Amino acid sequence: MSKTTPYSHMSATTLAALKELAAKPLASATAMPKDMYISPSIFQLEIERLFHGEWICAGRSDEIPNRGDYMSFDLCDQPLILVRGKDGDIHAMSNVCRHRMMRLVDGIGNTKKFTCPYHAWTYDINGNLVAATYMDQTDCFDKKAISLPHVRCEQFEGWLYVSLNQDIAPIADMLAPLSEITTPYSQKDYITIFTEQHEWDCNWKCLTENFMESYHLPVAHKATVGAHYVVKGTSFDRRGHFENFTYQLFTKSDGAPVGNAHPDNQTLTGKWRNISVMPTVFPGHMYVLAPDHLWYLCLQPKGHDKVSIKYGAAIAPEVLNAQTDKQAFIAKTKAFLDIVQVEDRGVVEGIYQGALSPLGTPGPLSWLERENHEFTQYLARRLCD
Repeated sequence: MSKTTPYSHMSATTLAALKELAAKPLASATAMPKDMYISPSIFQLEIERLFHGEWICAGRSDEIPNRGDYMSFDLCDQPLILVRGKDGDIHAMSNVCRHRMMRLVDGIGNTKKFTCPYHAWTYDINGNLVAATYMDQTDCFDKKAISLPHVRCEQFEGWLYVSLNQDIAPIADMLAPLSEITTPYSQKDYITIFTEQHEWDCNWKCLTENFMESYHLPVAHKATVGAHYVVKGTSFDRRGHFENFTYQLFTKSDGAPVGNAHPDNQTLTGKWRNISVMPTVFPGHMYVLAPDHLWYLCLQPKGHDKVSIKYGAAIAPEVLNAQTDKQAFIAKTKAFLDIVQVEDRGVVEGIYQGALSPLGTPGPLSWLERENHEFTQYLARRLCD
């Protein structure tokens, strides 16, 4: 275990049980020990090894399309600014002033400089300090030596990933096997139609596990995305398990209102015109990539019992271009996905409450929950020495 974080005997026992569970085949596997969801010390280990050490998705690159466009993103306890520089590339840096550690900006916008709202220290869009008044009598002040720390930031098929780990491998290398599946969808060209920030009362893993499995779709989402879901059409990659992600494929019926390729789609052929890809990039980026749209969640844990969620959607360009009233179409799409979110929130927060209960115990997994077991195995690899 990490030498920097204290753990209770209970946490050590939980991690030992997690490692033992991860070694089992799916047919013999259960859900994770409930202390994985309710233990504060387990959560601190996850922040240290997962969210401070892995690639974390911050959204999509078309959210900041122009030079000087920026957006704020909190990588758990580290506020960040992602900004498109003068060279057209996107970089990420600390959203904390180098003076008294005030948060610099919130939200999204366009700027030529970032000015601290506390004492007006000002930085250019590369993070260099360019102005700081009344510092002329301070001997230890050197404007040229002060700048906002940068963190790793890379793009992958239209997604923006950031990491506090300067030594981590490139995201494109880590997700290369997934790219073989997703490239024909040309998701980098999908057009973002909205993003929102939500906060749910649950452990972040409850939400990750809910999104990655389709077992619940015909039940929890019977009025929405589950209505046209073909259970027997669910399939998984025959190549086996992957180190940094998992995914499944599912099929929508021909009569489904969404989820199938538009007639103008020229890249998907045959059965792929009705197939959606549902990846989970560990630890907390989940999305549904359909031939006509995608929607996603980027998780930002706020504690063992609370998670902030960046929630958004994008539309295939040929679909959006075919709309006579684009705003009405976007509003209708968002309203539908909002209902799905409400459905998910009810079950996910209910799962967390069940984990807190004295009689709550993890049960056996279905074959439709293969990705849940792969998530268990990922966590065991990262958390158990």
